Parts: sequence; C-alpha cells; structure tokens
Amino acid sequence: MPLLPLATKDPADARRRQRIATLALYAVLVALALWVIHAFIEPIVWALVIAIVVWPLLQRLSSPKQSSLRASAIALALTTVVGLFVVLPIVGIFTQVLHETHHLMQWVADVEQNGIALPQFAQQLPFGKQIADWWQTNLARPLEGSPAMQQLRGTHVATAGRHFGSLAVKGIVHFGFMLLTLFVVLRTGPRMSEQLVKAVRGVFGADGTHLAIRMAAAVRSTVTGLVVVGLGEGALIGVSYFATGLPHAAELGLVTAIAAMLPFCAPIAFGLAALWLYVHGQAAGALIVLATGGVVVFLAEHFVRPGLIGSATRLPFLLVLFGILGGAETFGLIGLFIGPALMTILTVLWREALR
Repeated sequence: MPLLPLATKDPADARRRQRIATLALYAVLVALALWVIHAFIEPIVWALVIAIVVWPLLQRLSSPKQSSLRASAIALALTTVVGLFVVLPIVGIFTQVLHETHHLMQWVADVEQNGIALPQFAQQLPFGKQIADWWQTNLARPLEGSPAMQQLRGTHVATAGRHFGSLAVKGIVHFGFMLLTLFVVLRTGPRMSEQLVKAVRGVFGADGTHLAIRMAAAVRSTVTGLVVVGLGEGALIGVSYFATGLPHAAELGLVTAIAAMLPFCAPIAFGLAALWLYVHGQAAGALIVLATGGVVVFLAEHFVRPGLIGSATRLPFLLVLFGILGGAETFGLIGLFIGPALMTILTVLWREALR
C-alpha cells in the first residue's frame, strides 16, 4: 500500500500565527509591566505632561553636541524650578494656616463658653425667623458638653488627622517620584524624542507622527490655558481683595489663582471672600469683590482660556470645554490635560475622514 505524502505547511500561515503569538506575548508583558508600576502611573503621567510643557525651553537651552554634565545641569535646573513652583505656594499657605491656628483655638474656646452669635444678615434671608429660632436653640447657647464638641474632641478628629497624614505622605512620595521621573526624561530628552518619533513613524507612519505632535501641542496649550489664565485671574481678583481691605489679601489671591486653574472653581474662592466681607458689615466691599470676580471669570472662562487652548489645537469651544471637564471627571486632575489631547485625536480623525 503506497504511503500518502505528508501535508506541507503553508509558510505564510505559520508566519501569521507566529506574529499573532508574538503580539499576544507583547500585550501580556506590557500589561504585567503596567500592573507592576500601577501605583506610580499617575506621577509618571504628570512628569510626562510637565516635560511636554517645558520641552520648547529644553530645546532652546540644549545644544546638539552638549556634554553629559551640561544635559544633567539643565535637567536639574528645570526640575528644580518645577518643584519650587509647586512647593512654595503650598508651604506659604500652610505656614499661614499654622500662624492662624491659635486664633482658631481661641474661637473654639469662646464658642464653648458663649456659643455662636447669630449673624445680623441671617434675619434678612428668606425664612429668616425660622433660621433665627433654630440658631438660638442649637448654636447661640454655650456649646460646652454638646454632642458636636464631644465629637470634635473625640476620635473623629484623630481619625481624620491620621487619614490626612497618610494622604499627605502618599502625596509627598508621589511628588518625589514625579520629580525624579521628570529629571530623567529631561536628562535624556533629545535622544528620547528622536527614538519616540522614529518608533511612532515605524509603527503608525507619517500620519501617526503628525497625530502625536498634535496631541503634544494640545497638552502644552491646555497647561498654558489653565495655569497662565488661572494666575491672571488670581492676580486681578486679588486687586479687589486689597482694595476692600480683606485680611491676608495676598494669600487669598494665591488661593484664588490655584482655584482658577480648575474650571469654574474661582467663584468658590472669591464668593467666600465676599461672604466674609458681608458678614463683617462691608456690603459695598462684598459687592466689589463679587462684581470684579464675576467679570474676570466670565471673560477668562468664555474667551481667553478657550482662545488659548483652541487656537493651538484648532479645537472648537465646545470640544475644549467637554475635553477639560470630561477628562477631569474621568481621570481626575491629570484628565484636565488628557481630555483635550483626546479631543484633538477625535478632531483630526474626523477631518481626515472628510477628505
């Protein structure tokens, strides 16, 4: 009986299976690597975002044939500036809070002995009589021995303090890793940039390279729009704080600037400042702060910030707004920069599809 010839394998089919297996292996390895470093992904992403922002300055300071020592010095200088930009305002605000702690303790002791007096404006509010009756029953009397004061002196404060301390330690550690990552990225910047461009072009072609450049521009313009406009809002509204005689006007202006870097958060800061002025009998000052803050925020949020971000990324106003707010809701603070970058991808793909 003659033997049947063995079936020959198709080389193309074998190569296809090998390629699929290789891609699957790469995907598993990448997933494992991300899982190993998942606790530090956020500081890494922050470092990359900041590196994209300072990249034009890095290119200006660097030279093609610079020494390793010069590259390290430039990276260290830029990293130090970024660190001080974040740390100095926090230290200033925290120092002021500690300085005012004794006033807070005196106020708590006075509340225990005498209660909290009803503000004069409360009776002028809607349902003022009901508010006044409730206030007299619950807050106007001495609070020593009350359930609220017992909780304040009990385990709730200790638990909250421990939770805040753990969050602070975690934030400091992540901030340190962010600075370390930023230094390494800036130190190897030009060489890494060439390698990234070559890798993107090799995998996705010229269109992928163009898209990556547009995404980087979107991140850079978003940071400019949020940070620079926020600082401008804080400075302009801070002028009204000084003009109305608000205590600690400089510190409150800094807090307002930080709040203004987040979309639609500045009104909380200057609204509380206006409320403080009104409670202390300065209705005209409160009106000045509200009017100044309202005008500044309206112009900044509706014209200046969308113009800065949209002009660089060529994004419509609504996509800028949805990208910032949706990114923040989905990814947290880092989403403020990721959102517009994703909207840029969507816009580029849409325009390519219409060609």
